[in-house]
Order: sequence, then C-alpha cells, then structure tokens
Amino acid sequence: MSDRLLLSVSVIIPVYNDGERLRSCLQALAQQTYPTDCYEVIVVDNGSDARANIQGIVQQFEGTISEFESTPGSYAARNKGISLAKGKIIAFTDADCIPAPDWIEQGVAHLQETVNCGLVGGNIEIFWRDSNNPSTVELYESILAFRQQDCIEKHHYSVTANLFTWTKIIEQVGFFNSQLKSNGDIEWGKRIYAEGYTQVYAEDVVVKHPAVYTFEQLRKKVIRHAGGNYDLRHQPEYSWLQQNWLFIKAIAFNLMPPIFFAINNYADPRLNTIKDKLKVILMMTLVRYITVLELLRLKLGGVSTRE
Repeated sequence: MSDRLLLSVSVIIPVYNDGERLRSCLQALAQQTYPTDCYEVIVVDNGSDARANIQGIVQQFEGTISEFESTPGSYAARNKGISLAKGKIIAFTDADCIPAPDWIEQGVAHLQETVNCGLVGGNIEIFWRDSNNPSTVELYESILAFRQQDCIEKHHYSVTANLFTWTKIIEQVGFFNSQLKSNGDIEWGKRIYAEGYTQVYAEDVVVKHPAVYTFEQLRKKVIRHAGGNYDLRHQPEYSWLQQNWLFIKAIAFNLMPPIFFAINNYADPRLNTIKDKLKVILMMTLVRYITVLELLRLKLGGVSTRE
C-alpha cells in the first residue's frame, strides 16, 4: 500500500440466480491488497430462486453482508446496497466478475488522484471457458462486450461491472433509475457528466468477466439490452416526437450491415483467420436483427424483460 489516505469503501454486488460465480467473486474480494477493516461487501439478492443458497455463500465470508431486494432489476438491487453503504467510496461489480487483487486499491487511488472526479470506470477483461478454443459467441463478446474506455470517453458513462464513485456524488445526482432493467448505468453516468464531474477510464483497475458462450445466452442478453435502451428513450424528459425519432434511428442503424465494424476490426489479433472474422461479422448481423425485432415488439406494446 502507498501513503494515500485509506478511505472506507462499500462494494455493492447485485445477484440473481448466480451463487457459484458469486462465490468466486467474494473469494477474490477477500484477497484484496486493501486493508480488510477499510472495506465492506454488500451482496443484494434480487429475487433468486434459491435465496437460502445465496445467504449461505455470503455467510462464509467475513465482512460481507447479504440483503434482499424484491423489486426486479439490478439497479433496484444496487440502490438497496447504496442505502445500506457506510463507506465514503462506493464500488460496484457484478456477481459473475472476478476482481484483481489490487482492484479496490487502484480504484480508490484513481478517485483520489483525479481532480473533481465523478467516477472511475475500470478495465473489464473478457475470458473464455477454453482459452484455446472459443466459441463464435465468445469471439464476438471479446470484441464487442464491455468496451469500457469507449463508454467513458465517448458516451460519458461507466459499466457497473467495474465502477468506483464517491458517496457524496450519489447524494448529489441521485440513485439509479430502478425502473430500468438495463442501461441504467448510461442514464446515471450522463447525470454525473451533466454536473461537470470528470470521468476516468483506468486500465489498471481490473475485473475479469466471463463471455457468454451460447447463442441462446447472447440472444437473451441482446433482448435485455434492447429493452433497456427502449425504456431509456421513453423517459419523461423525451417528447413524443423525440421518442419516435430515436426509435426510427435505432431501427435504421441496426438494419445496416456492419460494414464499418468489418473494416475497423479486420486486423484485430483476436481474430486469427478469415473464418473467425466472417463468423464474428455474421454474429453481429444477427445481433442487430434480433435488436430490431425486440424494438418492434416493444413498440407494439410488449414488456421489457430482465432475462
């Protein structure tokens, strides 16, 4: 540890039917370089089928508490954690993430070193089940999922899988929008940006995140994100005209072939062969069409899903 001031940290983790990966996350948090008496871990169960199993796992880790939030959605669960947090700093990660040993130490350091810092978003490293033989979906995820630096520097938000902020910032800008099932991190991050706070991408604040590996898993993820985007664009601050213009733009964008993606990522070292490149381009095309179908379903009166 350096000579920096040791501030209290509350780590908040929402969980939904993911006990075993939660165990790995908590094991990583129990091995942090940050002093154990300077941080707490708050796990918020968001309606898991086996609630007792989640509680049993949490009880195995000292300094970790388990709470319950019945309102569906990870942002409602994070809000519950925030309401219980005692730290001057709030850190967010997910149950399926594995934080690096110095995750808290580095996140706190960047918050303290950055003038007028509103949030720090760290590096989210995607890993595969078999590092030598990824599925097509895993290849796609490794290229497209959690592009945290772009999220922060181009779009002014951080993915909540790896995010640090001050408690005082939350007190100023408010909690997450608990009505959103997805993309609540976008809406919340833009509130911080609108207040004039600095947002920092930190390459050395690392969590590892597993790639989804089957098409069905990816399909559910795409549908959830499309629903979150749709709900986000139908908040009260948007007029009827704005809502429909944004809807048309989203449809038009997703109906376009991923030409620029193919050009910009053709030389990516993770795509070793022409076959790999073509598979990922095909997968992106399918993802775009699934998004269009979900947006149309919601426009016709469907309801967003958390699955």
